[in-house]
Amino acid sequence: MNQPLSTVAQIIISIIPLAGIVMGAVVVFFYLLWSHKHKMLLIQTGHYMRLEFDLRSFCLLAGLLLTSVGLALTIFLAIALGANFGLLGGVIPLALGVGLLLYYTITRLDRKP
Repeated sequence: MNQPLSTVAQIIISIIPLAGIVMGAVVVFFYLLWSHKHKMLLIQTGHYMRLEFDLRSFCLLAGLLLTSVGLALTIFLAIALGANFGLLGGVIPLALGVGLLLYYTITRLDRKP
């Protein structure tokens, strides 16, 4: 059962991920191309409406998600690995989430008269 793979099998195994990456890139390219053409047609016909991005809502949602994921990862990694560099996998998203929540809080306080 421990026979080495033939060279043909090794080549096929190494080509499969490359083909997947190329096909994914082709799909993304055509999506971007058709989306661009669609927007240009909407602009030419006068039906294009620009979407407004609500930064405060995004910061609140992303902050809550990153804080909860970072807290869970920090607790799990602290129990599993102790205090070493592996703990950064949980501390980094936790810090990002707290920073986004602080930004949301600061901008909310600035808007109140």
